[in-house]
Amino acid sequence: MQQIQQIFDTADLLYSLEEINHALNQLAQTLTEHYADSNPLLLCVMNGSVITTGNLLPKLSFPLELDYIHVTRYGDKLVGGELDWLHQPATDLKGRAVILIEDIFDEGVTVNALREYCVEQEVASVSCLTLIEKLHDNKLAEQPEFIGLTVPNRYVFGFGMDYQGYWRNAPGIYAVKGM
Repeated sequence: MQQIQQIFDTADLLYSLEEINHALNQLAQTLTEHYADSNPLLLCVMNGSVITTGNLLPKLSFPLELDYIHVTRYGDKLVGGELDWLHQPATDLKGRAVILIEDIFDEGVTVNALREYCVEQEVASVSCLTLIEKLHDNKLAEQPEFIGLTVPNRYVFGFGMDYQGYWRNAPGIYAVKGM
């Protein structure tokens, strides 16, 4: 536990809660412009985007439905591996405007798989909102339609994103020192 505490104590704060809230306000305004008349289905991609989704929903003042999908590449590891599908939505996606809510867009492996899943379910449209885009040249997927903030190519945690299963509760977005 001491090593986990030290990660937080030495981390660099990239975005405060105030800065994150500002980005979420802008994302909510954009979603409202695009989806207010669409009865969209928002899919929270667990576990990382649960805080983003929870903070975004009250900012959306139009009818929508919410469900979740749980797929992971990381688990409690620092490097992504094979996709592990843990839960598929209970809501029928067919004919719906679906918005995937992601915590971070890194290489795009997960986003690609989620988009493919939605297409297989015969959605009317699928788009992706991500709170964070990691800036690097190793992208394997098309960029999400809605991006809140960008971070350098470092290991980040907080506001739903974890470090080895910990610090999803960190009050901001932090980068691990030296990573």
